[in-house]
Amino acid sequence: MNAVVATSVFAVFMVAAVALGLLALRGRGKGGGLAEWSVGGRSLGPVFIWVLMAGEGYTSFSYLGAAGWGYNYGAPVLYVVAYMSCGYAIGYVVGPMLWGYARRHGLVGITDMVAHRFGRPWLGAVVAVLATVFLLPYIQLQITGMGVVLSVISYGAVSLNWAYFVAFAVTTGFVVVSGLRGSAWVSVLKDVLVIATLGFLALYVPLHYFDGYGPFLDRLVTEKSDWLTLPGHGGGGSGLGELWFISTTFLNSLTVVIFPTTVAGYLGARNADALRRNAMYLPAYNVLLFVPMLLGLAALFVVPGLAGAESNLALFKLVVDSLPAWAVGVIGVAAGLSSIVPMAVFMLVIGTMWGRSVLSLVPRLAERQKSAAQVVVVVAGGLALLLTYTAPNTLVRLSLISYEGMAQLLPMVLLALVWRRLTFRGAFSGLIVGVAVVCVLVFSGNDPLGGVNAGLVALAANLAVALAVTFAGPRDADPRPDAEVLAHDPVGEEGDPLAVTRAARSASDHRV
Repeated sequence: MNAVVATSVFAVFMVAAVALGLLALRGRGKGGGLAEWSVGGRSLGPVFIWVLMAGEGYTSFSYLGAAGWGYNYGAPVLYVVAYMSCGYAIGYVVGPMLWGYARRHGLVGITDMVAHRFGRPWLGAVVAVLATVFLLPYIQLQITGMGVVLSVISYGAVSLNWAYFVAFAVTTGFVVVSGLRGSAWVSVLKDVLVIATLGFLALYVPLHYFDGYGPFLDRLVTEKSDWLTLPGHGGGGSGLGELWFISTTFLNSLTVVIFPTTVAGYLGARNADALRRNAMYLPAYNVLLFVPMLLGLAALFVVPGLAGAESNLALFKLVVDSLPAWAVGVIGVAAGLSSIVPMAVFMLVIGTMWGRSVLSLVPRLAERQKSAAQVVVVVAGGLALLLTYTAPNTLVRLSLISYEGMAQLLPMVLLALVWRRLTFRGAFSGLIVGVAVVCVLVFSGNDPLGGVNAGLVALAANLAVALAVTFAGPRDADPRPDAEVLAHDPVGEEGDPLAVTRAARSASDHRV
């Protein structure tokens, strides 16, 4: 009976989420072209952009991986809060800059930007393939997360394999039809449930199991002090000490601003000012991330002995046996939507990159970019599902691999847009070296290397090669002016709210 109640609640909310995504397309014909589908027609206001980009921070990782790492290691998991907060600060500058660049040139993603910056359409295709390789683990992470949630809240009635397939099928169908606008609408429902459920659990678990925060924290300090300092439980052998924390926070805070899904959020904004406001308000949302981390520590006393991937269930182990089935279902819905929304955006971004930068190079497909992108969404989701069955991994490990790989695009995507001297040969050579180094280090088990995040080691090699080749070789023969090639913050440009404010102030001063 518990399984029936919990899964029924889950199913009702999933149907409501899909209906909400379809409702978002009302009055837009058949959904418009590629720009409408992939970046919401560049018309999303501050609220929708806020909830959509907040979804980047609240995925299935928040409910499962963060609690699991809190359970296994403790303090090292705080890198998530650190890098996201720093990333929002960097995004205050980078977000409007990328938005303005894409708006001026009619671009819909980072592959477009790279192809336009270096004047080589095929380069966008190369970046699309590379980005897809490093994004698939993140989609796999969300499929794994939602599958685990569905299996657990069904009290084992739904097997993991079937739960993975349901996660893939629901999300793929949703994103093919609704696009970015639908994801933004569903993000509103997801955020309401996330805030409500995590707020409830933050109060319920300490009171129910420990009679309050005082006794809980006292036991934690007395019995589990290793979990409260770096490198956390496991000591130096875990490799998660101060150097790892600093290097991972630094690398991820830079990478998150050029992550294709983050850029999709940037480009969906109605104006640059919405992104600036977003960057100021989003760090406050990170406070909620402390809750699953804290609950992971609480699980050490309530459900000891979880090992490996089973530690990802730490949070749900606390609630499945102590809450009524309907409440378990609602918490499962919040966690499930926290998988669907980011997974939908990741799949959408992969489809957009391929439809715009790869398949568009084929003459017969050039005029059908949206339909080609939708087909790629299904294929990408299928590949991630296959990886879920054949190459499972812990959720945090998958997240780190994605960021370490995507970090190698930083010089080509970001540095190239602000520094004209960086040549194509330099950027491309650095990219090859960076990807090679990160793959060797990760797959040989040398991540971190000497306590330093392998992605940062690879990025250092990437930059060194890019700069060496740039200064040693000839300049690119590109006749376009800087205004055509480089990006800048569109403050004061027509259509930017700050320009209107400045004009009003100037008129007022003139009258005075």
